[in-house]
Amino acid sequence: MSDRFALTGARIFDGADWHDNAALVVSGGHVEAILPAGALPSGVASIETGGGLLAPGFVDLQVNGGGGVMLNDHPDVASIETICRAHAPFGTTALLPTLITDTPAITAAAVAAGAAAARQEVPGFLGLHLEGPHLSVARKGAHDPALIRPMTEADQAALIAARKELPVLLTTVAPESVEPARVTALAKAGLIVSLGHSDTTYVTASAFAAAGATVVTHLFNAMSQIGNREPGLAGAAIATGGLSAGIIADGIHVDPATIAIALRAKKGP
Repeated sequence: MSDRFALTGARIFDGADWHDNAALVVSGGHVEAILPAGALPSGVASIETGGGLLAPGFVDLQVNGGGGVMLNDHPDVASIETICRAHAPFGTTALLPTLITDTPAITAAAVAAGAAAARQEVPGFLGLHLEGPHLSVARKGAHDPALIRPMTEADQAALIAARKELPVLLTTVAPESVEPARVTALAKAGLIVSLGHSDTTYVTASAFAAAGATVVTHLFNAMSQIGNREPGLAGAAIATGGLSAGIIADGIHVDPATIAIALRAKKGP
């Protein structure tokens, strides 16, 4: 097959709009254009899909494992490949394998594996999510409290060095364990800083957003909740346009009604 072809016969969703009677032109493995089905350039092979939908794949920023493998147990390239491959059939075409709080040695091994996966262009691999160890013990969730600790100068330097080896590096931190200046330094170095596993106040969370944090990890889980006098981290995530928020939408971690409320209330940039 040529590296330039067109898929026809399906409804096409481009992430914002639907296209009917259209063709998706692919070149070199990338989407080149969406054109009316009757306006294909000459020489472009047309492949009839027989119906169905063509849509962008899901992007998951927090994937602890897949295919029977957990990244913490096996921080190597083979595990990253297995995790990415396991999620692909369910529509997740790009993801961040996620390491929860662990020892410095395991963390270093995961970063090295991520760098190797990036060099090998493992399909579906976007980069890494380091969730911890700079969290709040009060909101530890499944994280080992013995390994949770404040961020040091050496930790900051290691994260910045890791970012240079990875296409994307997202790290979840709690304001209780990290100073705002460190968040600013990490953000300036190209890291995505997410707030999570924290009992912080709305005011403090807002200050960390101003310092450079741009994401909140698994909204409502392992964080200070919305109260009548204190909106907490959950309230800051919803009310702050500069913060994106992930949510575990399995109907178990967060009630469907709460998910619906958050979707209606979330302020966008």
